[in-house]
Amino acid sequence: MSRISLVLRSILFTILMALATFIWAPLCFFFAPLPYPRRYYWTSRWNVFVIWAAKVICGIRYEIKGMENLPDAPVILLSKHQSAWETIFYLRTMPHPLVFVYKKALGYIPFFGWGIALLRMIPIDRSKGRDAFGQILEQGRKRLADGQWIIMFPEGTRIPVGKRGKYKTGGTRLAVETNTVVVPIAMNSGECWPKNSFVKKPGVITVSIGKPISPQGLNPAELMQQVENWIESEMRVISPAVYARQPANHATEP
Repeated sequence: MSRISLVLRSILFTILMALATFIWAPLCFFFAPLPYPRRYYWTSRWNVFVIWAAKVICGIRYEIKGMENLPDAPVILLSKHQSAWETIFYLRTMPHPLVFVYKKALGYIPFFGWGIALLRMIPIDRSKGRDAFGQILEQGRKRLADGQWIIMFPEGTRIPVGKRGKYKTGGTRLAVETNTVVVPIAMNSGECWPKNSFVKKPGVITVSIGKPISPQGLNPAELMQQVENWIESEMRVISPAVYARQPANHATEP
């Protein structure tokens, strides 16, 4: 596909996503009085539309491996993070309502912040340093008790394809403190929807879900090491061409 075609498709997709956001955000006010499950369902229809539009307009398809590994119980999902795509995709795909841990300032963004406020996400004020984890723990316990799943990105930010960021232990600390299993997820969305790139590329994004890992008998660092080992190993399975192009001693650098 020519560069011009990719740019035109990306422009059309961006326009449609902006229009959908402009239309859907005000509707969220009408969803606010609904019971939480219905409010979550209707608010997340925006996510369904965006993933559909990315597929139809930009040719971004996806496949999921390991869906059977998801337990029917409270869980903390710990995922690779390469793109905005997965933040949209997970919300409309997982079988239980998802809770993201996000920067409190994002809640003040018009339209986008309105949707977040309706979905019982966990806002944190990073300026409070260590107290930020206290916020996660307090609200995380409540969300897990209510049957919601918590999802976190251990690397903290979007990492370019073929690279490895520093895996932080916030998610596994929460798992140890609440005795909740974690599920690692590897995915390669950056191959189609790169970080900070306007142009979207056609292709198939693979989302690979690992088996649950119990926190029992492990400290947060040990548990995170198991998560990191699985994710980074699986990345070489789902993106073999990317890692094959890189020298072995550079493939995992941040």
